[in-house]
Amino acid sequence: MAAPMKPPAHAPEFLAASGWEGAEILPLAGDASFRRYFRVVRGERSAVLMDAPPPHEDPRPFVAIAEWLAGRGLTAPEILARDLDKGLLLLGDFGDARLRETLDGDPRRERELYELATDVLVHLHEHRPMPGLPPHGLEQWLEELKLFTDWYCPAVGADVDGDAYQDAWRQVLGPVANDGLGPVTVLRDYHAENIMLVEGRSGVAHFGLLDFQDALAGHPAYDLASVLEDARRDVAPAIERAMIDRYIAATGQSEAFERAYWALAAQRNTRILGVFTRLWKRDGKPHYRQFQPRMWGLLERDLAQPHLAPVRAWFDSNIAPEHRREPWKQAA
Repeated sequence: MAAPMKPPAHAPEFLAASGWEGAEILPLAGDASFRRYFRVVRGERSAVLMDAPPPHEDPRPFVAIAEWLAGRGLTAPEILARDLDKGLLLLGDFGDARLRETLDGDPRRERELYELATDVLVHLHEHRPMPGLPPHGLEQWLEELKLFTDWYCPAVGADVDGDAYQDAWRQVLGPVANDGLGPVTVLRDYHAENIMLVEGRSGVAHFGLLDFQDALAGHPAYDLASVLEDARRDVAPAIERAMIDRYIAATGQSEAFERAYWALAAQRNTRILGVFTRLWKRDGKPHYRQFQPRMWGLLERDLAQPHLAPVRAWFDSNIAPEHRREPWKQAA
């Protein structure tokens, strides 16, 4: 079940030891994990308290990656205080200007801000991946794809051929894994709700990055697909096309990059269909069902690419129309 938005009992003691004694602790956000976030206010100062409770969560990767990103000219939250054994971090406060709400309020800025989001990745990919990151390649992609057959298919009553599913994906993703592009640091959850507009900064530093603790070393197309095929907001197809072209022009990539883009977008969208179903069925978070129609729309567009024909054929044979889009009425 979703964790209640109540600060942990030891939070006041941690804050007092960090120079924030008597600060007000206000609910800020939860996410798809056990992590929760609170805004801490004391006088004119504010910070963000991350509660990453062990044994479910470990804040150490977040700290290491935040410091690595900052060292490369990108903007990650400053670590103001830490109690790693209790899973508490006090972070610099980026404010409330998320990319999603900014674009909702002023859609005219869509091209401008997605250009900046693309440029962040161009900048990040100029550097070798952070040392020690686990790999994100073919075997990891195939393992992630099991979330669809393990969770989505049973939830909607679809009886599918799992072996043929893995074979089809291997045909599509095998060439991507061997195209020689990368590896780079893959943030893995790079989208409009994890990007903040930081006042007083410019260029790629204008974007504050969040939720990167699961970063891996993988393909440079993955995060671009993540931000342009966003589960939580629609990105105009013309913007998506322009940003793919912008990335290729800035990095000198070949057409192999675009083939990888569509394949990894399809992989990610299929995985997310499974993840969101698991969040609903196992973790008591049914609101994730609202994103499923968008995910199907994105996935079906990805599967229209000719080189994804083996996967498209599997979906056509195994996932009937009534098991797509919004099948929740018969499955709830």
